[in-house]
Formats: sequence, C-alpha cells, structure tokens
Amino acid sequence: MAFQERFTEEEQVLLSSLPTLIGSVMSLASGSGLGTVKELMSSARSVMAGATDYQSNEIITGIVPAQSNLEEGMARAKELRVKLQEQLKAHEVDSREELRQYVLDTCKKAHELLASKATPSEADEFKNWTLGIAENVAKAASEGGFMGFGGVQVSDGENQLFKELAAALGSEKQIH
Repeated sequence: MAFQERFTEEEQVLLSSLPTLIGSVMSLASGSGLGTVKELMSSARSVMAGATDYQSNEIITGIVPAQSNLEEGMARAKELRVKLQEQLKAHEVDSREELRQYVLDTCKKAHELLASKATPSEADEFKNWTLGIAENVAKAASEGGFMGFGGVQVSDGENQLFKELAAALGSEKQIH
C-alpha cells in the first residue's frame, strides 16, 4: 500500500521530517564550526540517497521522490518545511537541548508507528536509512582539530547522540 494511503497526514509529516531532523540535530551535537556546513550537506545527500538505496521501500520512496520528478520533490519539501516549523513552534522548541529532546521523542513515535503500520523489513530499512544519515553527518567533519587538521572523526557528543537515536528507534546499530 502506498505511503500516502497507509499513513495519516500527521503520520506522514512525522516520518517525512525525521530524516532531516536527525541530520540537523546530529550536526549540532558538537561545535564543528565550518564543519557544520559539511555535515548539513552530508545530511541532504544522505536523505536523497534513500530514493536509490531503498527503491523497494514504499515508506522511503513516499518520503523521498524519484530524482526524475524534481519539481514535485521541491514542492513537497517546501510544504514539509512549513509543517515542521509549525510543529517546532507548537512544541516550543527554542534551543539545541529542546530540539534534541524533540527529535528523540519523534524517533520513539516513529518506532511505535512503524511497528504498527510497516512490515518488519520496511521498518528496519527506515531505521537503517535514518541512522545512516546520522552516521554520515557525524563522520562528515572531524571534531576538535585546528583548521581541519587533527581531531577525531566522531566526537563523544556525536557518538552519545547516535546511541540515543538508535535506542529511541529500537535499534542496536552503532557507528562503525
């Protein structure tokens, strides 16, 4: 059954916003400075890769349109951004800490929703996709160095957040 038919509008917004939210909160996990730009670009690329990496997953392909229909994808992205901003405002998300908690709560809701309305395979792929986004963002820029030299690939803060995201999604996946 198609994504739009299987999930209510509210559920579609929840699932559709989660990949971007995860990328955003992960990019804020450590102060990367200029690395944050790399992390945000990595997030966008990883979200879009879902359409090709999970072509048979109706949930992911319902969220990320095929590259051939860019105009529709841009319109849906704009609509989603407006709905997400409304949700963040309604939940009074005004700080990094509040955003982090909002994303963790959204992960828990997504886990419950997927358990009730998705096949186990679809749910696992969705979790792998969203956690892959988090991992790619965490690895996009080294942390703690000077002008791109030294530092660590994944900071303790990013690793801790990844563990929290995975647990909220009901996954035991770890950053490799």
